[in-house]
Amino acid sequence: MHSPDLTQENIAHIRKRFPGCVTETRDTRGAIRLAVDFDLLRQELADVIIEGPQERYQLTWPGKREALLTANAPISKTLRPCREESVDFDTTKNLFIEGDNLDALKLLQETYLGKVKVIYIDPPYNTGRDFIYDDDYSAETDEYLTDSGQKDDQGGRLVANTESNGRFHSDWLSMMAPRLRLARTLLKEDGSIFISIDDGEVQNLRSLCDEIFGAENFIATIIWHKMDSPKNSAKYLSEDHDYILLYAKNSNIWRPKLLPRSDKMVERYKNPDNDSRGPWLLGDLAARNFYSKGTYPITTPAGRTISGPPAGSYWRVSKEKFNELLTDNRIWWGESSDNRPGIKKFLSEVRDGVIPQTYWPWKEVGSTRNAKQELSKLLQASSGDDIFITPKPVKLIQRILEISTDSYEQEIVLDFFAGSGTTAHAAFSSNSLDGGNRRWIMIQLPEAMSSESTISEMCITRIKRAGTQLSGHTKGMMPNVDTGFRVLKVDSTNMDDVLSTPDVLSQADLLNSLDNIKPDRTAEDLLFQVMLDWGVDLALSIEKRTIQGKDIYFVDGNALAACFDAHGGVDEALVKELATYQPLRVVFRDAGFRDSAAKINVEQIFRTASPATDVKCI
Repeated sequence: MHSPDLTQENIAHIRKRFPGCVTETRDTRGAIRLAVDFDLLRQELADVIIEGPQERYQLTWPGKREALLTANAPISKTLRPCREESVDFDTTKNLFIEGDNLDALKLLQETYLGKVKVIYIDPPYNTGRDFIYDDDYSAETDEYLTDSGQKDDQGGRLVANTESNGRFHSDWLSMMAPRLRLARTLLKEDGSIFISIDDGEVQNLRSLCDEIFGAENFIATIIWHKMDSPKNSAKYLSEDHDYILLYAKNSNIWRPKLLPRSDKMVERYKNPDNDSRGPWLLGDLAARNFYSKGTYPITTPAGRTISGPPAGSYWRVSKEKFNELLTDNRIWWGESSDNRPGIKKFLSEVRDGVIPQTYWPWKEVGSTRNAKQELSKLLQASSGDDIFITPKPVKLIQRILEISTDSYEQEIVLDFFAGSGTTAHAAFSSNSLDGGNRRWIMIQLPEAMSSESTISEMCITRIKRAGTQLSGHTKGMMPNVDTGFRVLKVDSTNMDDVLSTPDVLSQADLLNSLDNIKPDRTAEDLLFQVMLDWGVDLALSIEKRTIQGKDIYFVDGNALAACFDAHGGVDEALVKELATYQPLRVVFRDAGFRDSAAKINVEQIFRTASPATDVKCI
């Protein structure tokens, strides 16, 4: 019960194309594993003799290889449900995962591979403050300073200005690289990722994303004008904007959704000549692009001859096309009928919306001040309380969801740096406004905010209050919005370590190893680990029924049936009755069978009564 070993999967893909480049080797436990002969593979992929490493254009940093290894390495962890912190646990489609996002992303690989429509993240900006993503190659600042000899055992600083050393950017890249690689695999083919960042790491992040997502899938750098007033305390210039990098999984497929026209845009359309086709906007007939058929004289209705387009420009259409537009009353000469002509563009004929632009002003999507006010109001904070330093405004994330998701589809939104929970709040608000079915997955590390709470606890509280606020069916809002969520927590595997070599195993050890499940784990803990391993959606409905005195869990009707009785109560009669439900999958706990005969016969019973059922025993 481990997450998938992505390294072995990648090697299997290489083996299909270059079988001679893959060999077998033994790991530290003596098990046979596949390995790549990289020198031979390098030669297979080159049309000249390769004798050693060649210079090439690439992004590299100290620790890059270890970071890539981290992304592929399997982990022995699971997700444990927490009903008491959840809302509408049995029916909601939303998930809140508490834990390190690297672990969580690995655990989600089997279930949500290629299923996420949009990812938004607001990672640490690497401003010199501590960032706490303590995997093998990205340590908390104090720990790194001690390990690298920049602090002594008493905590005294030995080296000044550590931000200027080479590891300052390398640590951040090593933290981001494995997470982005795992995130890419979760995206649908027509999916996209939006990443907030500032000047400090935007160049490195752009290069890293070019490598992971492909430079050809870069869509745009969006400028968010985040400050609603200049920052007069700035040392140099007031930094009024942040960046949002936008990448598509496949730029040949991904297209942005159109934004609705604002009232101000619609008001620009007039109908001074009472045209039956409705309001129109005047477009210039002249353009600067060269057009060989775009130079000809035009005579106005008042009789004035215009010798040609303005200097340095060309008419947009040929003489023949102009005459067609004139006949169709699509040319406007002004109230005097003697002006230079323009083309009427009717509101009824233009697209239903406008193409998104790369500049997002705070008046449209909110400012940092708006974001802090929203958060403080929801959490009922006192004036001056610094709850969360860098929240994002709800309107900003709503804009992202508006151009990247379809309201009528049950599309998945992922944020694995959930922070204050703005993305979940924005999904609630968007669904309330347009009746959408967007569902979300939030991931947040339980990083300490104070002696009393963590960021994940604050995030959960914010999401709960946002859902309560919207469930009041505010005027203009859609009813029946799913404002619930299941809380799942990253933890060690439910399976006890009972593997030992014969020479170190005593008879007492054998007796202690009868049960391979940790004693503190519940039936629901086991259910969610089985769902993870089988790739079953973690948000499917769960119903607990009693059959012959035993608790049986049914997931999404009969998609999965599970009996985790640990007291030897599973006999042939129970198995036969459970088979009548004909579940797609069924799982039992090894210690739950009454005797060996019941365990041996379970597959035969299902093969007879429900041959399509996949049977598993843990």
